[in-house]
Amino acid sequence: MLRWFIIITFYILISIYGFQAFRTITRHVWIHYAFIAVAVAVAGNLIIQFAFGSGGRVLIPSKSYAFGFILTYMLFNSVLIFFLFGEDIFRFFVGIHSKYFSTRESFHMPSRRKFISTIAMGVAAIPLASMLYGMYKGKYNYKVIRHTLHFDDLPEAFDGYKITHISDIHSGSFDNRSEVVNGINIIKELKSDVIMFTGDMVNNRSSELLPWKELFSELKADDGVFSILGNHDYGDYMDWDSAAEKEQNFEELIQLQKDMGYDLLLNENRFIERNGQRLAIVGVENWGKGYFKRAGDLSKAADGVKPDDFKILLTHDPSHWDEVVINDDYHYHLTLSGHTHGMQFGIEIPGWFKWSPIKYKYKHWAGVYKEMGQYINVNRGFGYLGFPGRVGIWPEITVIELKKGPKKAIA
Repeated sequence: MLRWFIIITFYILISIYGFQAFRTITRHVWIHYAFIAVAVAVAGNLIIQFAFGSGGRVLIPSKSYAFGFILTYMLFNSVLIFFLFGEDIFRFFVGIHSKYFSTRESFHMPSRRKFISTIAMGVAAIPLASMLYGMYKGKYNYKVIRHTLHFDDLPEAFDGYKITHISDIHSGSFDNRSEVVNGINIIKELKSDVIMFTGDMVNNRSSELLPWKELFSELKADDGVFSILGNHDYGDYMDWDSAAEKEQNFEELIQLQKDMGYDLLLNENRFIERNGQRLAIVGVENWGKGYFKRAGDLSKAADGVKPDDFKILLTHDPSHWDEVVINDDYHYHLTLSGHTHGMQFGIEIPGWFKWSPIKYKYKHWAGVYKEMGQYINVNRGFGYLGFPGRVGIWPEITVIELKKGPKKAIA
């Protein structure tokens, strides 16, 4: 109850403050009432969904949208407050100056200036529109991101080998089948040699995958579809009636992936062979930093892999690469991860600049990085979770081409 009290109190305060901008700009009472109506509707929907809605702690789409709308509303008001609070500080010092350095005997703050509130409203409209677009279209704005990586010790038979890397499907969040079909068709048209999926097929329940099972079963490649588990695939984020029910859910998800034709690696490895040469595909269960599940066992997963094999590691959380993989006795040439979603929010200009608040939690959060002669690609995710949208950091389908030899300099 205390948490709800704090949230509601904060919400009321920023709503009152944001309302001042509307009062300054216009005297039309219907606009004032419209603002109040939106504030009440957004807060009321959140309370109804989370206090009385179904699903418990599970973020079903209706709850995600309730969260998304209140986040959007609060961001809009926060921008207004930034401008209004700055003006209030200025007005306060003007009032102080007026009291002590003029003929006025009482303290008097000048009224708000309309043009400041107008500017604040215009600036606040940018994140408002961006968040609404992110919920409406941005979450399905699939982008194909291509990387060419060079390795001196890549087996000759795999020169030019193409990998499609996807991650974080979160099938329980989808709400538009035609858009997801479009994303699947993009993957199919790439015709890569292999497809690799790095975890979080569902949000919590294996049943979330059932409406999408046949669609994702359409993903095929000459060398197969390899997958691993992410932290959400274990069902750790919801309340179960018993440990047996949770275990059954987990086993059902494993079976569903097998039925889809995915080769699920549970601390295991496989080999892809061509012309007497091979790649080692190593897949670990989730290994997370902090409170995230640690079921990954790199040593067990690499059992039978030789030190001089060319190794591709699938591990959901890039923290595993930071903490364990790059310092392992084995040299893992390429690691594929996901998990961060790029926070589904940020600014990115391809090839030049990228930023998201998630970078302050994860050192490697989106794209390709290289350390100690080893690469990692952190996929931004195919789906979404929590906030039902994406702003600036779009859903990603990665294509990685392996090339033998050093990268050629551009003349």
